[in-house]
Amino acid sequence: MHQRTKQPKRLARLAVCGVICAAALPTAAAAAAPDDPVASPDDPAYDVLVFSKTAGFRHDSIEDGIAAITGLGAENNFSVTATEDSTAFTADNLAQYEAVVFLSTTGDVLDEAQQTAFEGYINDGGAYVGVHAAADTEYDWEWYNGLAGALFQSHPHIQEATVHVEDRAHDATAHLGETWQRTDEWYNYRTNPRESARVLASLDESSYTGGEMDGDHPIAWCKEYEGGRAFYTGGGHTAESFTEPEFVRHLLGGIRWAAGVTEADCRPETGYTSLFDGTGTDGWSQAGPGQFALADDGTLTTEGGMGMLWYEAQEFASYSLKLDWRLEGDDNSGIFIGFPPSDDPWSAVDNGYEIQIDATDAPERTTGSVYTFQSADIEARDAALNPPGEWNTYELRVEGERLQIFLNGTLINDFTNTDPARSLTQGHVGLQNHGEEDTVSFRNVRIQELP
Repeated sequence: MHQRTKQPKRLARLAVCGVICAAALPTAAAAAAPDDPVASPDDPAYDVLVFSKTAGFRHDSIEDGIAAITGLGAENNFSVTATEDSTAFTADNLAQYEAVVFLSTTGDVLDEAQQTAFEGYINDGGAYVGVHAAADTEYDWEWYNGLAGALFQSHPHIQEATVHVEDRAHDATAHLGETWQRTDEWYNYRTNPRESARVLASLDESSYTGGEMDGDHPIAWCKEYEGGRAFYTGGGHTAESFTEPEFVRHLLGGIRWAAGVTEADCRPETGYTSLFDGTGTDGWSQAGPGQFALADDGTLTTEGGMGMLWYEAQEFASYSLKLDWRLEGDDNSGIFIGFPPSDDPWSAVDNGYEIQIDATDAPERTTGSVYTFQSADIEARDAALNPPGEWNTYELRVEGERLQIFLNGTLINDFTNTDPARSLTQGHVGLQNHGEEDTVSFRNVRIQELP
């Protein structure tokens, strides 16, 4: 959560809408993602600066990009100020904006005093959104290299490629399928940002010619950086990008996350093994009534209950379990951990622990709680929580009898088991289908076993 005086748009939006308000979508996004709810624009309004100064190659698509972002602002309740005047980079002026978009900037565009002002803005909770040639900017400014995540090395000719969507919970990519076919100028980067940023999407280098990153080719990512937020997308070379609904929605999601309107886990992620990747439920078993429906987009959605879909193939002892979940409304579900094998879902209730998903229940029974045992830090939870209609990410980190619960990258609960009848040191994991009146969806269940 940003800490700038002007910043807590996220908390303000929850206060205005309540925790069951829906996500904002642009007009174009509704066509690109029909399963997403259509809702009112973000509230309260916020302000975005679009900076497009070039000191090297100038992209013909810059004006199209400004027009697209301006249109997104009109549809989603944020103002857009477009400039190529680097004197806008003063502490007082930058403080007006929730996010600054570097739209295909190139070369050295800021002097030393302006760089200092921008560093201060980010340090104070500001946000950066880099588009395409923003990675071809300020090579001699090491701080900017860290902010952007990686800098331009080379590119082949414009061509179609397959984009693998690695994170389908972030607002910039939640509307996409597991792969995304599109045409652009695909940059190779001097370094790989995976170790310092959460990679949202990467290129399949076998699907086009000219990829030079040894098969691991991030193309969009996000990160927390020195007090602020940074989002980058390598797309946007062509003018057509800015009339492509899926790309425009991708850009909107980056702006919304950067501005603090929506939350996501942007910590680096490596070393996880998929338990459910959207293609099938091999290794899983249903306990009790109800079921989970598997949609074409790789989403599992609850039907009936009370029951549980549990991973029968393996027990886990010390691990980090991550998964993405979305409520339809004021619904109820949960994640069970640390329970013995059983076809009776009540065995998980009686012998394990439930990490609750419920927008509105009592503190020890609501989202982020260890159900009936320990409430989450409600203030931290509220700051990290996306409302129904938007995706959230849990990390459940089990080490011995200690359980840490992270919501969208924020630690919201730290619990230690002291019940001799229960243990977190060995057991299965499962997803609850709570009942006929509750609709909750899950995606991308993955695990990393810890030493």
